[in-house]
Amino acid sequence: MAFAESADGGGSTSPPASAPGPGRRSWAPLLAVCTGYFMVILDVTVINVAVPVIGRELSASLTGIQWITDGYTLVFAGFLLTGGALGDRLGNRRVFCSGVAVFTVSSAACALAPSTPFLVAARLVEGLGAALIVPGSLALLQQAYPAPASRSRAFGLWGAMAGIAASAGPLLGGLIVSTVGWRWVFLINLPAGMACLVLTLRHVARSPRRTARSLDRPAQCAVVMAVTLLIAALNEAGRRGWSDPAVLAGVGLAALAAAAFAVRERLARSPALPPSLLRSRTMSGGAVIGLLFNFGFYGMVFTASLEFQHQRGYSALGTGLALFPAVAMTMFASVLSGRLTRRTGDRPLVVFGMLLAGMGLAGWALAGAEPAYPLLVVPMMAAGFGTSFALTGSTATVMGAAPPAYSGAASALFNTTRQIGSATGVALGGSLLATATTYSTGLRTSMAVGALAYLAAAGLAWLCVPAKHEEGKAS
Repeated sequence: MAFAESADGGGSTSPPASAPGPGRRSWAPLLAVCTGYFMVILDVTVINVAVPVIGRELSASLTGIQWITDGYTLVFAGFLLTGGALGDRLGNRRVFCSGVAVFTVSSAACALAPSTPFLVAARLVEGLGAALIVPGSLALLQQAYPAPASRSRAFGLWGAMAGIAASAGPLLGGLIVSTVGWRWVFLINLPAGMACLVLTLRHVARSPRRTARSLDRPAQCAVVMAVTLLIAALNEAGRRGWSDPAVLAGVGLAALAAAAFAVRERLARSPALPPSLLRSRTMSGGAVIGLLFNFGFYGMVFTASLEFQHQRGYSALGTGLALFPAVAMTMFASVLSGRLTRRTGDRPLVVFGMLLAGMGLAGWALAGAEPAYPLLVVPMMAAGFGTSFALTGSTATVMGAAPPAYSGAASALFNTTRQIGSATGVALGGSLLATATTYSTGLRTSMAVGALAYLAAAGLAWLCVPAKHEEGKAS
């Protein structure tokens, strides 16, 4: 689905003059972009509490239920780099709007699904729409807010959407399923998607197109295979165990596909992701930091959700409320870090956020075998605050290190590594809970591993995140 975009020549590399200009300090572009991003992340978690009801009503098998949840994530993660490359080539606003349209229409199809195969197919298409939305979201914010200070505030609120959507998903899903039914889990995307489209087309400036750049289809196929196989293997590791032959085969094939991608990009005349970007310590370091803090945060949300529901007997709604302290901190932390970055630069914020989050998960691990809920509130708040506080600076670091011509690819790289981190955190958390001598031991071990990931991210941030903003150093 195509939307009107710049009519400049196919190889245009400078932003076209369009009102409202990208420098205009307006909340409308931020609201438009964050609405689309919120829908994408919410759909990852809101479905979890609805799946049992969906399975009963549609008579879904266990495999069908797994595909309803995992199919979306697989396509979403696998096609992120393709979405970023398309945005750089065809215009980020065009691809973003196309993604919102695909996502909204497929959400309607999910809501009207008469059978499990139909719902699974619609979820796969929904994941494709999400993969087109997310890379363009950061690129559009970079375009709309060129000043480092205002851009950091925008990136902070963008990052807060991820934490809020991920943590509020079970709460919202439980509320919807228990009141109006599971189909409304998807129907709520319709007004949000239409509002996002209207706001984007009216208030976000048209993006430059660089149609002279090749899409590099062999590289795109290789990276889709690598990410999809890896995410699928990680998902299965949580259920089958890390030594299962299918898991090991998936990881091995993913490594081969990643190697093929690297060789192709080194030889290609117009690579989708230039090797110089990956050689940039700032770019690659920021991407790994994103992987580590998603590993810690989503691993915490997953294992905490299981703890509250299966061990403490909380309902889905009660679990969402129990996780609310972590959610509440994300918005506050993102706004604060966005305001502080102009004075401090990104490095102190990322380091402090990762250390604080690590202390939060370490506090949970040391709280004892059966800690009372009030003892867990402060650790959850520390983890939520620290993750969101660091996300602003790490996002600004990655996007600032990329040339404008590769803003979509940089956004896609950052979000792909974050998705891999999320899948790894959930898979490892599930394995630790399943294999530990007691559930409490598995939970505390999972929290300790998450704390170590945060501490590693803090050390990496000290080495890789620049003290001051750097614009497009990689070329």
